[in-house]
Amino acid sequence: MATKAALGMELNLSAMKKDLQTIRTLCRQRYLRHCSKWCGEMLMALQDVNEDPQEPVGAAPPPEPAEAAELETVELAHDYLTLGELDRAAHQSRHCTGGRGRFLHLYSRYLAAERRRAEDAPEPLAPAPRTKCVELTELRAELQPLCESPAGGDGDGFISYLYGVVLRRLELRAPAVRALTDAVRRQPLLWQAWLELAALVTDREMLARLQLPDNWMCQLFFAQVFLDLQLNSEALAIYRAFQEAGLQRSSYLSAQIAIGYQNMREVDQAIELFQNLLKEDPCRLENMDSYSNLLYVKGMQVELCSLAHNLSNINKYSVETCCVIGNYYSLKNHHEKAILYFQRALRLNANYLSAWTLLGHEYLELKNTNAAIQCYRQAIDVNRLDYRAWYGLGQMYEILKMPLYCQYYYKQAHQLRPNDSRMLMAMGESYEKLDKLQEAKRCYWKAHSIGDIEGVALLRLAKLFERLCEPMRAAAAYADYIRDSEGQDIWDRDEQAQAYRFMANHFLLRGQLDETAHHAARCTEFPETREEGKAILREVAQRRAEEAAARGGEAAGATGATSATATAAGTAATAGPSETPLGMSPLPPYRLLFSP
Repeated sequence: MATKAALGMELNLSAMKKDLQTIRTLCRQRYLRHCSKWCGEMLMALQDVNEDPQEPVGAAPPPEPAEAAELETVELAHDYLTLGELDRAAHQSRHCTGGRGRFLHLYSRYLAAERRRAEDAPEPLAPAPRTKCVELTELRAELQPLCESPAGGDGDGFISYLYGVVLRRLELRAPAVRALTDAVRRQPLLWQAWLELAALVTDREMLARLQLPDNWMCQLFFAQVFLDLQLNSEALAIYRAFQEAGLQRSSYLSAQIAIGYQNMREVDQAIELFQNLLKEDPCRLENMDSYSNLLYVKGMQVELCSLAHNLSNINKYSVETCCVIGNYYSLKNHHEKAILYFQRALRLNANYLSAWTLLGHEYLELKNTNAAIQCYRQAIDVNRLDYRAWYGLGQMYEILKMPLYCQYYYKQAHQLRPNDSRMLMAMGESYEKLDKLQEAKRCYWKAHSIGDIEGVALLRLAKLFERLCEPMRAAAAYADYIRDSEGQDIWDRDEQAQAYRFMANHFLLRGQLDETAHHAARCTEFPETREEGKAILREVAQRRAEEAAARGGEAAGATGATSATATAAGTAATAGPSETPLGMSPLPPYRLLFSP
């Protein structure tokens, strides 16, 4: 079956439903709200699946003796957590020794430390105070013996998950990967641990080296990593396989597929999926910032305004709402207001990647290079796989006229998006500024080969050939550029005019007067080349008159030279057909000139 081929395993929906119910109970007990919500949404897609009557549904493992003795203490600490009294919850559970109570104590301390760090940062662009990292360092020291000692560990993976999160916040990536890998081995159904681990995978080789449990959640982890690595076709194949197996109603899968289409620049399909999600769940906030990015790209101001109003009525202080409103103001060119809303989103969540990138874009519009560079660097700190931040840094250093720096950042963006022609075009332009013309030529050619989004690869290639004094190749590239651009309004008319001017002069030098006249006539359609086009047409008319006069003289002398003509004709017949003049030879395809 196609589903089994894509997932590498058979999907048992009944067992999957039981797994989700069990892990949701465990996450609720430990105040892991996002994981509990995700499980609930997945269970909504499985509500019609028959349950196995032989198995207890949603039952958590029986409590340890220590947990039973401290149940009231743990429940009270959980209530404090629910009310946001983090330090009080940590104090209440400080003597707990059972798995749940110990996790709530450590998790409360982690949340309290993160909240203090956020509160002490007055501005989004201000760095977090380094002194507050002491709390996380102390927490790491307590977690380390529980997770790394041979006899330690909590068995269900929750402590290992928290240890990995703390290590990641301390920017200790390699130990964090080990801790989170250990967490998913101990608790293969803990989706938050899978997500944290996915954020640390930098390439496909690293993914292959991970020793992971083989279950259905691991397949969703692979799909998430593929999306982050821009391997969108592989990710979509996995998500579609889950849908075909019986999860068609899953809002999570639909949203992930929409993001995959967005990465592949299939904007209309992605917008349609997000619109369907909003019809099913009109109060949804998750992924709405991605939806607003698509509306921004399409220039759909009315739809973006409606989305901003709806989200503001639902929760005006969510990060998604702030990003959507910021996009709306950006589309209206109110960049100062957009910056205020993106900054508000970062005050709510300093690790929100989309807000950092969009804030950098706004500062780029205002030519505030220092602030834009800082925003893009913060975005890279949050997620090094964000190609938009690398590309934005390249643009900043291009504005600062530092081509060596911008070439480095464009190269990083290209490695993340190897099939995006915009990255290749940017690399080619930076290579040109560094006088690395052969490298620039390869970039422009590859950008054209994979599908030029902006439609300027052929033009840049032609100008580069012209600069390298290779007129035949330049003419071939200009000819294809003109053919592709005719009848389309998206092309730059100034560049079109220069292309016609070059072609007219090129054919004039080669003596091909018909082609010269055609391109010169097109030159007269553009104000900047009109006079030159008229001059070329006059030159063509003069040459044609001279040729006509020469042919008239030859006809007058033909009567007295019949025998000589017959002799010449016999000689020509013996020698065979004459060689085609160089001026009439067809243009060589520049594609062949790049072949080995």
